[in-house]
Amino acid sequence: MSLDLLQKDWDAVIIGTGMGGGTLGRVLAEGGLKVLFIEKGPTGHRSERQALHSDIFTPDARALRGFWPTPLRAKIDGRDSEFFAPLGAGIGGSSAFYAATLERPERHDMDDHPHAQWPVSYDEMAPWYDKAEALFHVCGAADPLSSETQADLKTPPALDASDAALMEEMKTCGLHPYRLHSAIQYVAGCHDCLGKKCPKTCKMDGRSAGVEPALATGNAGLLTNAEVTSLETRDREISAIHIRYDGTIHRLAAKRVILAAGALGSAHLMLASDPKGLANSSGLVGRNLMFHLNEMFALWPKAKISGSEASKTISLRDLYHQTGQRFGTIQSMGIGAGYGEILHYLRLMLSRSPLRKLPLSNDLARIPAAFAVKMLGNAKVFVGLLEDYGYPENRVTYDPENSDHLHIEYTIAPELKSRRKAFRKAIRQAFRRHRKLFLSMQPELNFGHPCGTLRFGGDPKTSVLDRTCKTHDLDNLWVVDSSFMPSSFGVNPSLTIAANALRVGDHLLKEART
Repeated sequence: MSLDLLQKDWDAVIIGTGMGGGTLGRVLAEGGLKVLFIEKGPTGHRSERQALHSDIFTPDARALRGFWPTPLRAKIDGRDSEFFAPLGAGIGGSSAFYAATLERPERHDMDDHPHAQWPVSYDEMAPWYDKAEALFHVCGAADPLSSETQADLKTPPALDASDAALMEEMKTCGLHPYRLHSAIQYVAGCHDCLGKKCPKTCKMDGRSAGVEPALATGNAGLLTNAEVTSLETRDREISAIHIRYDGTIHRLAAKRVILAAGALGSAHLMLASDPKGLANSSGLVGRNLMFHLNEMFALWPKAKISGSEASKTISLRDLYHQTGQRFGTIQSMGIGAGYGEILHYLRLMLSRSPLRKLPLSNDLARIPAAFAVKMLGNAKVFVGLLEDYGYPENRVTYDPENSDHLHIEYTIAPELKSRRKAFRKAIRQAFRRHRKLFLSMQPELNFGHPCGTLRFGGDPKTSVLDRTCKTHDLDNLWVVDSSFMPSSFGVNPSLTIAANALRVGDHLLKEART
């Protein structure tokens, strides 16, 4: 049956099944187009509850679980490192493992950004944010600091006693916390899907809100365990997609080709397809790579309430855009200050530090983890997402001799280090009445939030994509993952990816009907 999919004619072939690819595929299939999803990873078992682990090292074992099979090879501040980034490779892509946080950016993020120009305005994007929030059943509460028309969000479940007390304490201190916007539905018999595959449908992601509804229309097909190795061009079009499937390279033609393999994967494929980079007249394919900087800190509630569980329920934007400084959102992380969580994050930090070469470094992390548990006690873990800016020297690269690995080069800019210092100072001041402890020592890049590597814009000299996310250089190639973003905002990128995919999908359907 899978080989039959390669023999059919498709109106659109979508490479990747995450937030962008899954959402766009649903729009096109429900609009009557014939859509083929191509996914590098496996179908997996629908009932599995699998967390994304960095301590499984065998490529086959990782691939079987829907993890990206090979480590990311990174040169960060001139130092080479290799580690497993939090990337998925299965139906739903990385979104199958995400924490389901779907927050909107602010108007100044698009309309008045000093370091990035968006070819669409906040008002143009607003109705697509509305549609994405409805499609993903987003629950939460209005941000009291926002002057924008608030979305019609679903009512979130009641706070536990500890989080309720913490929110009241924040308000007493003059802060403005609100219920974080989340795509978790809390279906009976299912719980704790943060950072895990959801065995039911309580978490809406690229799989449950995208691929599965698309397949249900009868207009979509799905090819898994299939790797797109390159794209062939002729006369300003993608003329063939080269796919490694079942040990053989196949060629597939399509009217429309849509890249949705993630900001690292899509840029990697375009660099692999042409020595100069596919659709690269601007020279910007793979460049302007952005992440967020994570500022993790423990916060102790003043109220002594025992027995409460860690939950991802609180967000605040008091420090988002302060005195001309662009910082970002502060959110509860949905993890406790327990031994397992602390050990996990210590090992992640070790894997990206020179100490990773020490014998038994993973085991040595157990000692500070045990000490931290006693010290942190009933603390809640929060994270500040510090906005990153795009710089051409921060980029995805391609090594033909190691083509099965993703490669990046990234230098933490002096201004980012300066803003990080100011952000930490602002956090200390905002929570001065609470006991707190920063858990991030050195700058900590959020490798789950890559974006910007194929930015869109109105000028072909300064962007790879046009305002519809079609490449300037090729007439049948679009990109709908986080690659298109010219700025990273101070919020999680998932809602913006989904909203943009809906916008592009509407454009493609209108184009197909003319």
